[in-house]
Amino acid sequence: MVAVAVGQFAPGEDKEENLAAVRGLVAEAAGKGARVVLLPEYAMFTAPRTDERFVAAAEPLDGPFGSGLAALAGEYGVHVVAGVNEFLPEAPDRFSNTLVAFGPDGEPEARYRKLHLYDAFGVTESAVVAPGPIAEPETFEVEGVLFGLQTCYDLRFPEVTRRIADAGAHVLLLAAEWVPGPLKEDHWATLLRARAIENTIYVAAAGQNAPTGSGNSMVVDPMGTRIVALGEQTGVAVGRIDLARIAEVREKNPALRLRRFTVVPR
Repeated sequence: MVAVAVGQFAPGEDKEENLAAVRGLVAEAAGKGARVVLLPEYAMFTAPRTDERFVAAAEPLDGPFGSGLAALAGEYGVHVVAGVNEFLPEAPDRFSNTLVAFGPDGEPEARYRKLHLYDAFGVTESAVVAPGPIAEPETFEVEGVLFGLQTCYDLRFPEVTRRIADAGAHVLLLAAEWVPGPLKEDHWATLLRARAIENTIYVAAAGQNAPTGSGNSMVVDPMGTRIVALGEQTGVAVGRIDLARIAEVREKNPALRLRRFTVVPR
């Protein structure tokens, strides 16, 4: 089994303070035996509105914040996955909402640039964020368990997760700033469980908590059961990934094998 931690906090506009908060969560998770630590979307920098401040705060992945994440992964011997504002030299007026995984050797293992931008519920993320390219899902492996990456609003598009499952992932790591709103917490929990059930994989989701996010980070098993969850508080929850559980569920629910359609880019 591989222990996976979801770390929940509310990042602000001070990147050094955010990195210090991440350090505390990574240390706690490692102390609880986690091998993989997932932090929220925009863990590097969050302001009340997604505007030019996010562009100004953007850094390359080997900038101060990314280097800090890499150092934490090396110091604690874990895989650290977090959402960052990635600087794009080809588009200096925008940035990439990027989820990056650093291994215990301090090197980046996988990267995911958010595909579906949050132009909904009164927010226009695309004003300052460049959508990621459609590419083969990047994954990384820990003790035979394959992890895939996804970000927030992508959760509402089941094809994204299906492509990750098709790439062989046993676990979806989903980072989010799930903005509060009418029925939003219900949507969050329902969609996380649905993605786990329909793909017969584990889903680990780390979100921001108040004031910027709805909290409720969790790990869901392939049958849709929440095995660990956080409420509104800052903290860490650790769930264990069991490949035997995936095999057991897929024997009962062979949905991936029985499906009649594949996913193609639009």
